[in-house]
Amino acid sequence: MTPPLLTIADAGINLGDKWLLRGADLALHAGDRLALVGRNGAGKSSLMKLLAGQSDMDEGTLWTAPGANIAYLPQAPSIPAGMTLRAIVTAGVDDAHLDKIAHKADAILMRMGLDPMRMSDGLSGGESRRVSLARALYTQPDILLLDEPTNHMDLPTIEWMEEMLRQHKGALLVVSHDRAFLRNLGTGIIWLHGGKLRRRDGHFDEFESWSDGILADEAVILHKLDRHIAAETKWSREGISARRKRNQGRLRDLDRMRSERAKAGGITQRSMRMETGPADGGGQLVLEAIDISASVPDGEAERCLLRHFNLLIRRGDRIGIVGPNGIGKSTFVRLLLGLTPAESGWIRTGFGLNPAYFDQRREALDRDASPWTILTAGGSDMIEVAGQSKHVTSYLRDFMFDDAKMTQRVSTLSGGEQNRLLLAKLFAQSHNFLVLDEPTNDLDLETLELLQEVIANYDGTVLIVSHDRDFLDRTVTAVLAFEGDGKIVAHAGGYSDYLTRKQTTAARQAGSARDSKSAKKSTSSDKPKPNRAPRLSFKDQHILDTMPALIAELESQIATIETALAAPDLFATDPAKFNKLADQLAALQTEKAEKEDAWLTAAEKAEAIAETETP
Repeated sequence: MTPPLLTIADAGINLGDKWLLRGADLALHAGDRLALVGRNGAGKSSLMKLLAGQSDMDEGTLWTAPGANIAYLPQAPSIPAGMTLRAIVTAGVDDAHLDKIAHKADAILMRMGLDPMRMSDGLSGGESRRVSLARALYTQPDILLLDEPTNHMDLPTIEWMEEMLRQHKGALLVVSHDRAFLRNLGTGIIWLHGGKLRRRDGHFDEFESWSDGILADEAVILHKLDRHIAAETKWSREGISARRKRNQGRLRDLDRMRSERAKAGGITQRSMRMETGPADGGGQLVLEAIDISASVPDGEAERCLLRHFNLLIRRGDRIGIVGPNGIGKSTFVRLLLGLTPAESGWIRTGFGLNPAYFDQRREALDRDASPWTILTAGGSDMIEVAGQSKHVTSYLRDFMFDDAKMTQRVSTLSGGEQNRLLLAKLFAQSHNFLVLDEPTNDLDLETLELLQEVIANYDGTVLIVSHDRDFLDRTVTAVLAFEGDGKIVAHAGGYSDYLTRKQTTAARQAGSARDSKSAKKSTSSDKPKPNRAPRLSFKDQHILDTMPALIAELESQIATIETALAAPDLFATDPAKFNKLADQLAALQTEKAEKEDAWLTAAEKAEAIAETETP
């Protein structure tokens, strides 16, 4: 193994009343792509600052290889004002070479949706993170430290960033909750738990079973220690005669065990709890978008968001919304909820609809209020949660709020704490339609897993906007994909299913173009081609010949039923007919998907044969 680029030995970080880190050892080598994971508040960001040289440790040593360059992306970067974004990214580069390297900086900034010549004044939090990340990627450092780089990034940018980081030759340490990002990128795991660092090389999917094994072993050890302490404490409290004869060494051992148990207290941190009540009320129809059109501002002009769009959402649907930043996903959600008006068309809501809206801007949180007053509205200390009365202190502890945090102003809380507070507020309310706009930002893996469980057990309807591919795959059963120019494509399944179908369609279109070119070439040739590839089977050829007409007929039937379901008074006047038509619609859509899959399979075979015929 090559010499390390950076090491810490026997490192400790103390916060006065507890140690975030103690006795920690870590070495980063060129080629390492490591995920730093741990609960919110475990000390991940503090460790990253220490490694970046922006804070000091209370114990231990830090060594960096001579000449090694470190780039660090913090969660809340500070961007200097009064500079162009290009100047910030290229700061420190010799002016003589600026023209040569400006193109690279511009390319990175534009890939992140930023104008290189824009001034840095007035950047949003998400834009500041993107500028800081562009600077980190541009400098190509020996050691790259990234704290939540996927926050506020859209899926195309995340996928591009993965490819950039895979090409990084130095050491990479990443804090992220995005499991797909960590799976695609990482070569190992650093787990910060109970003030200790543990390293495991290998795939990120192995983390859960590995960490569960460690936690189980620790629980057994602590249980035995607790029993031993209890027995020794009982002995030390016996009668006066026994106390006169007690063994002083044995008492010293008891003090030592108590001290060890106190140090191990972080291992048995309280677990987070998250639950929501039943989705009471409402009918089978949640809402329906009927022939709606809308535009969003795009500089001095308007850009089409929707054009004569129709959508039917029924109870129990779990829909994910994906697309690039700025394309209008949040506007679309607000339009469906009636918070933003459409230019034409209308939204029909079902009987008894009661939505709960997680706004990524957290506008529902009063930044001058405290978590306590937000949940109680200044009234009783008891709140109703999932049909049961609960003290607000106990409820906030379920969401991992320390007692001191409960009375702090919201503006002083971290992004993760504010997100947990907003979830706590929503889940304390009654609702039957969960609408979550980017809920995963700043949350740790444990909180994400709990949120997934809540969604899985929820008997209402769920609409989720997210850039977290793994989270979408685990929570939704259909995807609405914004593909630009007012085009929204519906797909069954999670994000991975959507991506697979999109890639298959692109490959099919490319194959069709090659087939057309090959056909033109063959008709202009006088000589037959020897050793022709095998022809398609009769069945596959029959599918290619007949399936498009069958699919078109199904599409016509689907359109007819959708038109019938669009009648404003159908559900109110004849709910049985509405439900029958809705079931027929679902069956026809399933049949259409199966026929499309059969046609795609035959088309892929035809494409393979066409490629063998190409000289």
